[in-house]
Amino acid sequence: ERGEMGQGLLLVAFSQAGVFALIPAGTLAFSHVSAFGSYQRRVVPLVALQTAGPKSFDTEAVAKYSAAVTVQMGSVAAAFGAIDAATDAILGGPLPWQAVTALFWVLSLKSRVLNPLDNSRPDLNKVVEGEKSRGFNDRTMPSWTPPGVTFPIMWVLVVGPLRAFSSTLVWEATGMHLLNPVLLCIMLHLSVGDTWNCVNNVERRLGAAVPGVACVLASALFAAYQYSLVSPFAGELLGLTTVWITVAGALIADTWRINSAETGGKW
Repeated sequence: ERGEMGQGLLLVAFSQAGVFALIPAGTLAFSHVSAFGSYQRRVVPLVALQTAGPKSFDTEAVAKYSAAVTVQMGSVAAAFGAIDAATDAILGGPLPWQAVTALFWVLSLKSRVLNPLDNSRPDLNKVVEGEKSRGFNDRTMPSWTPPGVTFPIMWVLVVGPLRAFSSTLVWEATGMHLLNPVLLCIMLHLSVGDTWNCVNNVERRLGAAVPGVACVLASALFAAYQYSLVSPFAGELLGLTTVWITVAGALIADTWRINSAETGGKW
């Protein structure tokens, strides 16, 4: 049986004993062969095929992700220190609070520019239209997946401002300097999230994305706790973002379950 593919062909060879071989060369495949030589056609995302087979701990990949977070945190610390020095020299004091809020809102959305990995997000325009984009609808999604327009609303208009305002409160409560350990906690959270985007969206490691998103949630909880120690209200604001991250994490886990199940994969 030879099937049409998005970017080529997939050869399915089988015998009366039901033995078959798959040679992927595109984005879609189909085939199910019974033990009696008959078969049923079925469309299966190629990403599901990629989740099948033996699983092993990828030490090299974990080292790469850890290095990416370390590099990003070093870049953030250097940038924060430079901004503090520049404002002290030029303004004779700290930045206006409005500038700090704007800075952390931008970082909430664009911190990935400091990460050495390719951690592209899904195309927001395509997501809003419900179209296929890297990391969204390029795999079998759960039936309860929120409408595409939900994602930019939450990340840009809800999570971003909550991070920005809570960080401003912490900045004010800790001497009005960007380079301080508490504010670096939110940047650690963003660094972990940026690296996770590489895992999920670019490399499409759906299985690894599940513990990865758990790390994103854990780093958000850690940052919220650290914020609460210097400003309880800031901790509450940042803590609200973990509700959405929990929903996103459940979606990631369910996406892995569905795509893994299509080829008989197990947790």
